Amino acid sequence: MNDRLCEEIGKIPLFESLPVEHQRELANIAVPKKYARGESVFSEGDAGNGFYVVACGRVKIFKLSFEGKEQILHVFGPGEPFGEVPVFEGRHFPAHAVALDDSMFLFFPRSSFVNLIRGNPDLALNMLAVLSMRLRRLTTLVEDLSLKEVPARLAAHLLYLSETQGGSAQFKLDVAKGQLAGMLGTIPETLSRILARMTKQRLIGLDGPNVTILDRTGLEELTEGERRL
Repeated sequence: MNDRLCEEIGKIPLFESLPVEHQRELANIAVPKKYARGESVFSEGDAGNGFYVVACGRVKIFKLSFEGKEQILHVFGPGEPFGEVPVFEGRHFPAHAVALDDSMFLFFPRSSFVNLIRGNPDLALNMLAVLSMRLRRLTTLVEDLSLKEVPARLAAHLLYLSETQGGSAQFKLDVAKGQLAGMLGTIPETLSRILARMTKQRLIGLDGPNVTILDRTGLEELTEGERRL
């Protein structure tokens, strides 16, 4: 079991640059956990007793308002860690996490992982890089929700999805359109109208959840407020 886990851990970007012996140490503390689609992984306020890495499937990280309105912060897929902030803070999880698909996550207990970090500066630097990227992405989300109109937010998200696929012009939406609307701070009807306008103006092609970027420059101009739908 540990050999298979070690092999899986070696494929995770967070750990792939580590020596095999350190990957083996991580395999020794990792706990595989299965979750059904829609099952809660943790809730905001739960004790942050460790963090997770997606082995297969996807997870949605979100906050809930007092009125029950959902704001999606992140959607993570295979190879991506989540819930890692409390590992360093020693506090509670700051948001909710729910499996979007039938999924397998690797759980790393906080106490065991912190002990590994103390003896492995490379692992600490890798975690710092991940946290820095998360902060940058969250800052962009807050800026988009505060300052940009919904078409600009959607254009920015489509370009972001393209970047995560190596700059590919063809990709699949990472969440259902209703959830995407929540992520962008709008309602499904408004999102559908904007997607229809983008398609009509030949900015994108749309086939169900499959998106093709037809005019990257146009999307970039829309993101920067230099163009309107």
